[in-house]
Amino acid sequence: MKCHHCNKEMKYARGLKFNDYTLDGWRCFCGEIYFNPEQVQRVLLLNKLKKEVLRAKLGRNRSNLILRLPKDVEAALSLQEGEEVVLKVDKDRLEVIPA
Repeated sequence: MKCHHCNKEMKYARGLKFNDYTLDGWRCFCGEIYFNPEQVQRVLLLNKLKKEVLRAKLGRNRSNLILRLPKDVEAALSLQEGEEVVLKVDKDRLEVIPA
């Protein structure tokens, strides 16, 4: 990838800081940094979701109660169908954590 500022070749770098997150991207000798766009989109979505109150619906499949998560939560946490999550009950709260 070439730098848009100085037009030199950029080096791929891991561990670049962006909004309290560590992302991959490209760094140029002139100081320009370009982050991986997919990772940046995920961080921006996470920051947006942290500011909102999220609602999810409960459903039933035979005798099991099912928690349906909004699509934005699925994308932000990179969740996939069939993947396991950890449920943590603390007082009157339920916390869902990607495994």
